[in-house]
Amino acid sequence: MTSMSPSARPLLNRRLAEFGTTIFAEMSALAVRTGAINLGQGFPDTDGPEEVREAAVRALRDGRGNQYPPGPGVPELRTAVAAHQLRRYGLSFDPDTEVLVTAGATEAIAAALLALLEPGDEVVALEPYYDSYAACIAMAGGTRVPVTLRPSAADGEPAFRLDLDELRDAVTDRTRLLLLNTPHNPTGTVLTRDELAAVAELAVERDLLVVTDEVYEHLVFGTAEHVPIASFPGMRERTVTIGSAGKTYAFTGWKVGWVTAAPALLTAVRSAKQYLTYVASGPFQYAVAEALALPDSYLTAYRQDMEAKRDLLAAGLAEAGFGVYRPAGTYFVTTDIRPLGESDGFAFCRSLPERAGVVAVPNAVFYDHREEGAPFVRFAFCKRVPVLEEAVGRLKSLAG
Repeated sequence: MTSMSPSARPLLNRRLAEFGTTIFAEMSALAVRTGAINLGQGFPDTDGPEEVREAAVRALRDGRGNQYPPGPGVPELRTAVAAHQLRRYGLSFDPDTEVLVTAGATEAIAAALLALLEPGDEVVALEPYYDSYAACIAMAGGTRVPVTLRPSAADGEPAFRLDLDELRDAVTDRTRLLLLNTPHNPTGTVLTRDELAAVAELAVERDLLVVTDEVYEHLVFGTAEHVPIASFPGMRERTVTIGSAGKTYAFTGWKVGWVTAAPALLTAVRSAKQYLTYVASGPFQYAVAEALALPDSYLTAYRQDMEAKRDLLAAGLAEAGFGVYRPAGTYFVTTDIRPLGESDGFAFCRSLPERAGVVAVPNAVFYDHREEGAPFVRFAFCKRVPVLEEAVGRLKSLAG
């Protein structure tokens, strides 16, 4: 067997050369190795509603979904997604031509970008961004153009805010689409109705497509509200909206997501999606269809539970000496480590398991402009209360 010449072309496609092992894998491995509490990766430590889990078991036993489901997704789920969009937001979608089931939101993002981008197209994305955005834009041959959300206390409580002028200035003749995420991971920002109206006006004015990741749509707190950008004038025909069951029903391992879009857009996304997984999660699709039909009281209780956990963790982090940006949505708290005398989020997160027995994620991995994110660190609060209380107790050692 001959060895590869040192001068041979690298094995990894150059578009992916900048992407190594995800920070979530690194930090989760660190949690296992040190026995630390893992508040890095965003997955719950308890299952969702028992009736939804039983619906999956029933589907398995009844032989529904054990073989390939239909390519666009099982009709029951597509109908349930359409009913959800109509009931919650007044948006009417045809289950047969405007709804597509995907292997989680991550595949939906990949399929949308692979379908809609040509090499050289520019994609304006809000920074910091979920790490798969950058990789999917690269795989599609696009060029990402980050618009940075920056801390502001202009509206009272400190939060990360979008500069609409900066967004407008980022759009060029090469811009193909805007990639939005609201409620926003990792900052917890929820774009306001006025902000979304301005983004919609820009998209219509410049004839841009919009891909919007709304997986945290039911995790908004206080006076914040989630408003789909597809509901604004001129946006129904140019928007690909992405949703997911994992974040709302606490079954992240099932990988059931969906796309809603006008027929021409959906056909394009489906053309790419069919060559990724083709289909996935057969029995779980039937269960998620039942989950979407749960009464609103489930969503209210879920949101209240997460809001209480947010407040518990945010208060504990503040007591430990962090600067805290209390999120308006999602299940993550972004913190500033500079009040602790730190400035390097990577170094801080890699040492935190030994120092305090807790794992977090450095926000800088979600930035092109790494220096912008250097002092920020993200903690997840989608955990059981005793786990959060133990983590808070450990973190308070930093204050000393």
